[in-house]
Amino acid sequence: MTQERDVYDVTIIGGGPVGLFAAFYAGLREMRTKIIEALPELGGQLITLYPEKLIYDVAGFPEVLAKDLAASLIDQGLRYHPAVCLEERAVQLEQEPDGIYVITTDKGRRHWTRTVLICAGIGAFNPNRLDKPGVQTFEGRGVYYFAKNFEDFRGKRLLIVGGGDSAVDWALHLYPIARHVTLIHRRTEFRAHEKSVRELMAAPVTVKTPYELKELRGDAWVREAVIYQNRTMEEETIPVDAVILALGFKAEIGSLAEWGFELDGRYIKVNARMETSLPGVFACGDIASVEGVGNLKLLVTGFGQAAIAVGAAKMFIDPRARLFGGHSSEIVPKKEKAEVAG
Repeated sequence: MTQERDVYDVTIIGGGPVGLFAAFYAGLREMRTKIIEALPELGGQLITLYPEKLIYDVAGFPEVLAKDLAASLIDQGLRYHPAVCLEERAVQLEQEPDGIYVITTDKGRRHWTRTVLICAGIGAFNPNRLDKPGVQTFEGRGVYYFAKNFEDFRGKRLLIVGGGDSAVDWALHLYPIARHVTLIHRRTEFRAHEKSVRELMAAPVTVKTPYELKELRGDAWVREAVIYQNRTMEEETIPVDAVILALGFKAEIGSLAEWGFELDGRYIKVNARMETSLPGVFACGDIASVEGVGNLKLLVTGFGQAAIAVGAAKMFIDPRARLFGGHSSEIVPKKEKAEVAG
């Protein structure tokens, strides 16, 4: 099928929180915008991994549910009607003789754009699995890798394996609705925020360190877990109805690594203006490593980087433009008044 060459000002790869804010900001800057997202819905990890998780480090929200933050970001990101292409993964980037970029997706579709903004988060991710007897057997039958729907754990005897932020946060969120929560971690020290660890130790959660999972047993559903103290090797068997293996994720940027960027490990190197080594191509959020700073995986960091990247993309298209386009409190009323008049 032949496609018409329809050129956008900026094409954003990734419809997660940072990509959505970038789309909003590009709309403020009067840029014709497109979002390409590999998943069937917008919202990124907020929706896919932890919609019921409370988030505490977004400015202006003492705490906010991930799914509620995602809903607000989607509403904001679509405010100026960007084109949205879901369930398409960007696999190839080429530049035509006139400087226009062509993005080809895994669906065979081509997308033409003057600039590209990569907001692909941590890239494609898969959960770290545990090679222990019974784990694979009970995947989908009581073994989970993240808690997407808290109601799945209501009234259940839950075992959580892990020592990072996700493990601790899920223990804190789920103990009020589960019958009982046990958390085991193979080390004595946690890798979670200190405040969260203090709350965990004060909560009615059974915390066992340094413990590991040896085996899962059951019938049509997981029924018990064999755990052991990894210093004394002493074992015990506990009844369980659900197990969350919060062991992190393996992330990779996939075909993006073949686009010719200068990389910093699995991150895309950018300068202070979020420019990659390819002219007119920018990156921000979890996938970007900023020169002299590195990578700081916080939503608030990504939002700021998105505003800078959009401003730099606007300047790339129009050298007369400025990096800072003005305050939203002045721009939005003018835009909406003009839209009503039009």
